[in-house]
Amino acid sequence: MFVSYKWLQDYIDLTGVTAEELAEKITKSGIEVEGVEVLNEGIKGVVVGHVLEREQHPNADKLSKCLVDIGQEQPVQIICGAPNVAQGQKVAVATVGALLPGNFKIKKAKLRGEESNGMICSLTELGMEGKIVPKEYSEGIFVFPSDAEVGLDALELLNRDDEVLELSLTPNRADCLSMLGVAYEVAAILGREVKLPETDLEPINEKASDYVKIKVEAKEDNPLYVAKIIKNVKIGPSPLWMQTRLMNAGIRPHNNVVDITNYILLEYGQPLHAFDYDRLSSKEILVRRAVDGEKFVTLDDAERTLTSDHLVITNGTEPVALAGVMGGANSEVTSDTTTVLLEAAYFNGQTVRKASKDHGLRSEASARFEKGVDPNRVRPAGERAAYLMAKYAGGEVLEGTSEVDTLTVEPEVVSITLEKINRVLGTDLQMNDVKEIFDRLQFQVSVEQDTITVTAPTRRGDIRIEEDLIEEVARLYGYDNIPKTLPVGSTTPGKLSAYQKKRRVVRQYLEGAGLYQAVTYSLTSADKASQYALEKREPIRLAMPMSEERSVLRLSIMPQVLEVLKYNSARQNDSLAVYETGAVFLSNGEDALPIEIEHLAGAVTGLWHSHSWQAEKKAVDFFVVKGILEGMFAKLGLEDRVQYVQSKVEGMHPGRTAEIRLDGVNVGFVGQVHPTVQKELDLKDTYVFELSLQAVLQEETAPLQYNSIPRFPTITRDIALVVNRETVSGTLKDIILTTGAPLLKEAEVFDLYEGERMEEGKKSIAFSLKYLDPERTLTDEEVTKVHERVLEALKEKAGAVLRG
Repeated sequence: MFVSYKWLQDYIDLTGVTAEELAEKITKSGIEVEGVEVLNEGIKGVVVGHVLEREQHPNADKLSKCLVDIGQEQPVQIICGAPNVAQGQKVAVATVGALLPGNFKIKKAKLRGEESNGMICSLTELGMEGKIVPKEYSEGIFVFPSDAEVGLDALELLNRDDEVLELSLTPNRADCLSMLGVAYEVAAILGREVKLPETDLEPINEKASDYVKIKVEAKEDNPLYVAKIIKNVKIGPSPLWMQTRLMNAGIRPHNNVVDITNYILLEYGQPLHAFDYDRLSSKEILVRRAVDGEKFVTLDDAERTLTSDHLVITNGTEPVALAGVMGGANSEVTSDTTTVLLEAAYFNGQTVRKASKDHGLRSEASARFEKGVDPNRVRPAGERAAYLMAKYAGGEVLEGTSEVDTLTVEPEVVSITLEKINRVLGTDLQMNDVKEIFDRLQFQVSVEQDTITVTAPTRRGDIRIEEDLIEEVARLYGYDNIPKTLPVGSTTPGKLSAYQKKRRVVRQYLEGAGLYQAVTYSLTSADKASQYALEKREPIRLAMPMSEERSVLRLSIMPQVLEVLKYNSARQNDSLAVYETGAVFLSNGEDALPIEIEHLAGAVTGLWHSHSWQAEKKAVDFFVVKGILEGMFAKLGLEDRVQYVQSKVEGMHPGRTAEIRLDGVNVGFVGQVHPTVQKELDLKDTYVFELSLQAVLQEETAPLQYNSIPRFPTITRDIALVVNRETVSGTLKDIILTTGAPLLKEAEVFDLYEGERMEEGKKSIAFSLKYLDPERTLTDEEVTKVHERVLEALKEKAGAVLRG
């Protein structure tokens, strides 16, 4: 809602309160003012000029040489390119030295050899938008009424010496979609009186009811319809002050009758419509639901196909207006109109919204009906419009109205105790303080002991319950004045749980390792739901899915993470590393809620690192991803409790996949995506992992312990073992470390040989063993004794012999 500061002063005394101060007070009282626009900012030196002479420029077909009186001693010559400039006009002139929008300074100039001392301006050159300029002046200069005084400030006559407050209204404050509504609000804030507009008129000795009969079939959609008749109107431009007020509010002026209806829309918040009475070709107005398929041409010359959901105003047979939205071309006011039928009605907001939405016709009128208009302003708005038409269109208003009234409006009555107001707000207000606030709001108030009973005016349709009254007290008392209090009772300071801290460690570690976090949908398709699931259960289907692609709750994060890789790879991002922590959903029975378990999944493809200046590139492989996981488990203090066991997982490479076990329990997997899946997704070699993060983070870890740096030297022995090709190195390593404890500290694989010199079905695995006693220096004899015991255990448990 755009609120003119100057216009607002017609209804309330704003002495001592600037527009900026008013904006701050309105904002603090609960309605946000988004900004205050100074309309003449950056403009000066524009006056009213009188074109004394106009002749064709001698050297240009499209320029005019004008002699203009601008209120100085001598008229000045101005070259003008506007096609509508003519002798005798009163125009806006930017004098030499004037400043126009865009920091455009007017200087003396010569145009095609002729001197020009200023500029005759159009409204757009004075900062107005082209869409709000009257059509007759949209492609030329603006012409003032003939009584405009030469030399006066043109911006003042155009009401550009004004400031406009832009109110950001919430849907419940429809009362402030009018100047009067804002005036009531400001009056309550400032504690001042509201001056209502003048509506007194002298009707002629004819009755409106003799000219038209009103009939309403759809009474629920239109409980009140009031028609006034104004005869002998003279269609012409509306007064300049009215035109400029409309333009400042973003509405284009048309003619005096139409402008008056738009003016009342802004003033009262009540939409009106003016019909050309003679073009109705009937003495009846019938309000009914449209017939399915009925055709109707609106004012924008578009043919509309109506349905039975739409409410129409008819002349008894054919539609002449789409109720509350737009009038019809067959009854619009034109330059030949002499008799006007003025409609003031109360339409159901939902019916208006349906028609507005169906036809894409959202107007100022429909917006107000949708949010709710004051039913008690319907008649006053019509009377005010008739008064203005008599005054500015020379009309003669017929006595009375023709109407249908089945509207029953009862103001809301709400009671509340002073104790509750103070308890909710944390204040210590007295009864007189609260009553004074409601008096300023012009609410009827009665007090009985500690109870306040408020009768809210119909303009305030948002007042319905006790909390609404508390809000009114709070905002007018001043939110800044409400004392600051702390909650009563014991409180627990907020902090991260142990689980949350560990999850944060995981995320920070993975991001430090070069993986980007992804966030994907928990919903997937039925064919992807069970892929890579750590625990197989029946997928849970939504009762009303948005689409088949988002119809089932996921059992694994991996399919979504692979989709992330596919999406980015298709956009030429070849080297990718992503992870996601999120919930998977396991069915818990048909009539029970699913179990949510947090998983961690990651996927890496392309080059792990590339140093082109060193001619070094390393592609991602199994051990890169396994190393990332090992580092993560080390961060969590679980590295000694995790094992990697070769396994087969559907959708994974059969020879490059390992099961991740925590204390012997399967918690996930790591490995390469199966080549056929990679091909389907158009990915290079891709290595992934997924594990139950919940299972990992819920594990208790021992307190961190530090060991002193060894003071004594270690002894290293290397062995090459010949074993069956099916034997895995992890089994051999476990035997070595178990048998060699406590002196044997480390065992690492450093070579694998399966060449021609090996016996069929055999392979050679080489280990480097490190022996250490932190308390003394070991002797060769001690190491040899343990070393031989290790070799013997390898032979007995794994059939491993030293390679000759």
